Amino acid sequence: MKDRQKAVNLLASLLGTGYIPFMPGTFGSIAAYGVYLLLPKLLYEGIQMWYSLIGLLVISFIAVYISGKAEKDLGEDAPQIVIDELCGYFVATLFLPKTWLIGLYALVLFRVFDIAKPFPINRSQRLRGGWGVVIDDLLAGIYANVLLQVLIRIYPGFFLK
Repeated sequence: MKDRQKAVNLLASLLGTGYIPFMPGTFGSIAAYGVYLLLPKLLYEGIQMWYSLIGLLVISFIAVYISGKAEKDLGEDAPQIVIDELCGYFVATLFLPKTWLIGLYALVLFRVFDIAKPFPINRSQRLRGGWGVVIDDLLAGIYANVLLQVLIRIYPGFFLK
């Protein structure tokens, strides 16, 4: 049983990223950006965008489960749990063109909203278990995504380099 909990904690911490002693959420988001850079551009084009959404939904539900299990060992919304940053970051990049610059802006804006927690993000953390851990990051990702969608339409040349 202890080995199973170690595996859950390892996944919840994004393979140990969450155990970095300072700014674990930021490092979890940077790890997500690294994964983003490795993904093929094809996942951000055409019909594949919808498959990406379905994949993200599945991963988010898994993250809720894993976060809830990890909380039992690490504590409520423990800083070591950063799998939620992965989910939130990928919401921030959803339905946007895939470029390193958009990915970087998504990272920065996602972290701003995740740290500032404007309404209703601040209230979403009251949900129990893994839902409270993951939902606030999904909402921060939505805020970042909406802002990027607007900015890209206002000044597309700046973001699409």
